[in-house]
Order: sequence, then structure tokens, then C-alpha cells
Amino acid sequence: MNTGKNLFKRGFKLPHVYVILLFMMLLVVIMSWVIPSGAYERVLDGTTGREIINPDQFAYVENETPITFMNFFEAVYNGFVSGASIMGTLFICSGVIYILEVSGAFGAGIQKILKAMKGREFSVVVIFYTIFVIFGVLGYGEAAYPFYPLAVTIGLALGYDRVVGTGMAVVGSTVGFTCGMMNMFTTGVAQQLVGLPMFSGMGMRAVGLVVFYVIGFLGLFFYCKKIRKNPEKSIVRDEYLSQKTQQFGEEELAMNIPRVLGLIAFVAVIVIQGVGAVGFSWSFPQIAALYVIFAFVLGIIFRMGPSRVCEIFTKGATRVFGAAFAIGLANAVVTLMNQAQILDTLVYKMSGLLEGQSVILTLLIIYVFVTLFNFFVVSGSGKAVIVMPILQPLGKILNINQQVLVLTYQYGDGITNSFWPGSAMVGLALCGLGYGEWIRFCWKIYTSMMAAAFILVIIANAIGYGPF
Repeated sequence: MNTGKNLFKRGFKLPHVYVILLFMMLLVVIMSWVIPSGAYERVLDGTTGREIINPDQFAYVENETPITFMNFFEAVYNGFVSGASIMGTLFICSGVIYILEVSGAFGAGIQKILKAMKGREFSVVVIFYTIFVIFGVLGYGEAAYPFYPLAVTIGLALGYDRVVGTGMAVVGSTVGFTCGMMNMFTTGVAQQLVGLPMFSGMGMRAVGLVVFYVIGFLGLFFYCKKIRKNPEKSIVRDEYLSQKTQQFGEEELAMNIPRVLGLIAFVAVIVIQGVGAVGFSWSFPQIAALYVIFAFVLGIIFRMGPSRVCEIFTKGATRVFGAAFAIGLANAVVTLMNQAQILDTLVYKMSGLLEGQSVILTLLIIYVFVTLFNFFVVSGSGKAVIVMPILQPLGKILNINQQVLVLTYQYGDGITNSFWPGSAMVGLALCGLGYGEWIRFCWKIYTSMMAAAFILVIIANAIGYGPF
């Protein structure tokens, strides 16, 4: 009996993140042989200044640049180039945050929290889960990546396993990002494209936030309760049992003035980042610049010489190399999709399926399509530019409010951002958790969210949600 169990445990194991992403690239190549190339006419939208699809002008085209043997491998480099802004920001932010880690500020802060909340460890989980939800509401997305390892550290310090820390960060970010209350990348772009006021209809999105928050909260609560009662049930059982025999943070770290100032500066940076993203449409260049300034401030606070700051920064940046490489490979998938010219064809086929269908079935098809489309095209704003110009006239024909269509789009985009491997792998690499382990933890949470999301879409349509 034990032998069979051991054989099962030594059985199938998901391959490395790079292997999975390379397989996705290969899948795109195979699809390019099966799905004909097609293109919509692109026109400049006078309201937003973006190039959008003309839904009335689609034609199958002869792909003059089919994917060749060398193109497949060149896509890796091109993916790195197109993902450079995200990768560069990740390196900079992670390097700067590591300076604060080395200073002992985070360690001292965690020790203070553990002492203050002794016996109420799950309350700390809720606090940090909520912080990541707020990050998501502000549309942080990839900008929250540098904080993922910190969440895992906190989870381990609380006596939980790596899965709990990952859940705090990833599920929390997903909940906030999906609700779309102040998310420029999905709600903001989609509403602009269909002519709705920016962030209008926030009431319904607030309801969605509460629903998703509760689902994520319950998922974390029951898992934390289960592994505390029986550590053998931890998804990362071997690591957790080993961890339980170790003492975390044996060295007492004093909360001195420099460390207090460092943490205050860190909170200030997060607040400024949020205000900049929402109020001034900041993107990766501005966020990266903010953390460069933060590095200078930390050097002054902790009286570190320039060379010492650079040494620590470099070490911190190298910690996220694996995740950064995964970002490049994920972008390589999109590069091949664009070269194959099959994105527009997929959208065209989807619009054909919707003709003559009932409103609820139409919304279901749109929701499922966006969810599946997210497997290949991770960018929320990128999908919006492709899909929303098609959905806008369709909504008018079927008498579906544009606000309902935007809601359907953002839910289809948001939930699976940390479920499909192309996008989930980056965050998981930062947390040190395998994709298979993650799916074992999150599948019930995410399927519940997906079901709840569609129910909310049906309710929104029934109450005439929108257009304002």
C-alpha cells in the first residue's frame, strides 16, 4: 500500500515554467497551420487616440510572413524586447526592496507583528490579503510582483506554509484586479473604447469586489485551518513538516529609528505609486523611477555607501531573474500569435457564433471566449483593443448595455490571469511554488469566482446596469 502511494507521489510532475511556455509557443505554431490568417481593418478612434478594429471590415488574408523554424526561436528574443518594460521594472523594484530586507527593517517589523498578534495569526493573513486586494483594485497587476516574495516570508513567519503566503498575494491581487473598480488596464480602456465615462458604474463593481473577496477569504481560511489542524494535509507537505521543526527569526531584531524611517518611506512609496497610477496614469517608467529614488533614500537612511547599495541591489535583482525570463517567454507567445495573424480570425469566428443567440447565451459565450482568449493574450488592455470594438455594435443590436459588456469582459479577463500558466507562472516563480501545487490550492476558489462572476453579469443585465 505504501509502495503504491510512493509511486504515485513520484509520478507525473508538471515541467518547468519555461518548458510549459515553450509548449504554448509550439501550440500557436500548430494553430497557425489550422486557423486561416485574417485581419480587421484598423481605424484611429478619435475619442481615445487608439487604433481599433472596424467590425464591419474583416477579410481572410495571405500571411506573407508565416512562422518559420528560425522565427520560432527568434520569438524568444522578440518576447524579451516587448516585455522589457515589465522586466526592467521588476528588476529595479526587487533590487530596491531587497535593500530594505537586508537592513532588517522587514524582519523587525514582522517580529513586532508576530508578538502583537500571537494566537491570532490568521488575522495577519487577512490584513495582508486585504492589502493585496487593494493593490489589485488600483490596477497594480505586474507592479505588485516585487511584493510576492515578501508575502511568502510573512506566511512562513506566521507558521503557515508557502501556499498561504502565495494565496495572500496572488488571490488577493486577482480579487482586486478582477473587480475593476479603478483598473485602468481593463475597465478604463474598455470603457473608453465603447464611449462610457471612465470608471462609471462603480457600484456594481463594488458588489463584485465584496463577492470575490469573500470567496478568496473563505478559501484561505479553510486551508489555514486544515494545515494547522493536520500539517500532513499541506500541499507542500514535506517542506512544511521540515519547516515546523525550525525556529523562524531566532535573532531578535531591534526596531530602531533607521528601520522605522525605512518602513515609513516604504509605505509612502506604495501610497505614491497608487496615487500616481490612478490619478496621473503612471505606468512602468514612472514606477521604476520612483523606486530608483527610493534606493537613494534608503542609502541615506541606513548610511550605506553607493557601492554597498549597488551590491545589495544587484543581488536582489538577480532573485527575480527566473520570473523575468518567464515574462519574456510569455510575450513570445503573443509575438507568434501576431505573426500568425490568427487573433482577428478567432474574434471574427466568435462574433459569428453570437448572431441570433439569446442575450444570456450571448453573454455566456462572450464570457467563455474572453476567458479562453486570456490563455494566449495576457494583456487586458491588448485584448480590449481587439475585442471591445466587436462587442460594442453587437451590444447595440441585441440591446445589451455597454456597461454589461465591459463587466463581462473584465471578469473574463481578470480571474484567469493567475490561473492560466502563461500569466500565473511568473507570480508563482516569485513565490517558489509549482504550478501543479498552485492549481491544487486555487481551483475551487477560482471556479467559485468564475461561477459567481457570471451570475453577477446576469444580474447586471437583468437590472439594466448602465450605461452610467
